[in-house]
Amino acid sequence: MPFGECTVTLQNVAYQLGLPIDGHYVSGCLTDFETYIEGGRPVWARFQELLGVMPPPDYIDKFIVKCTWMQQTFSHLPEGVGKETVRRYTRVYIMMLLSTQIFDNKSGTRMHIRWLSYMVRLEDMDSYS
Repeated sequence: MPFGECTVTLQNVAYQLGLPIDGHYVSGCLTDFETYIEGGRPVWARFQELLGVMPPPDYIDKFIVKCTWMQQTFSHLPEGVGKETVRRYTRVYIMMLLSTQIFDNKSGTRMHIRWLSYMVRLEDMDSYS
């Protein structure tokens, strides 16, 4: 087709990739993400609660965590762990996908913790488009 005669629409993408287009959206633009953390608690307290561990201070820059720490800490799921540990590793995996693949930043080596608000209830993940 000559240039300009075809436009890819959201419905085309949904059909081709099998992705849902109705439901809650996931956006990388979450400027006031702290307001989305339950109960107005500090975001790093929520981080530790959901992932069970805090990164060392030299891996943190305001609201950004270095991916190297995430990979070192969560690269291998030990056998025989409980359900909550599996959920923590799942949260990290999805956060890494969102921050390094889907909504990539230029470096690819840092992850903003704004994705944490999407990871609170893994049961709701299928409601996002």
